[in-house]
Amino acid sequence: MPFSYVVYKEHRLVVSAGSGLVTWEEIKARQDETKTDPSFDPTFNQIVDLRSVTEIQMSGDQARMLASRQIFSQESKRAFVATNPSIFGMGRMWEIYTEFSERPSQIRVFADLASALKWLGLESLPQ
Repeated sequence: MPFSYVVYKEHRLVVSAGSGLVTWEEIKARQDETKTDPSFDPTFNQIVDLRSVTEIQMSGDQARMLASRQIFSQESKRAFVATNPSIFGMGRMWEIYTEFSERPSQIRVFADLASALKWLGLESLPQ
């Protein structure tokens, strides 16, 4: 599965990760799955690890729609990590769409995992 997630309930964290080609449908399906996961709490923080993603097939309108869905609370911190410039740009677009939505949330895009972890107040990813 090119896009997956793990809920670390004891750390109040969701780690989502993609690899290779990721589609809009896959991201939407993971959002739907996460939202109904009994271990999930919308106040958890999230890391979206996109370092292994080579391409995202998603239009600007699709990105806007996904960014406007309220899976996480406004207080949650969501760190997107992308090293590929085009994937980083897609993350920034998501961040901007979220900032200008009716219920903006705290999303930041980082080029390295260490900076994302620091912003979330973590030293490392849970094992």
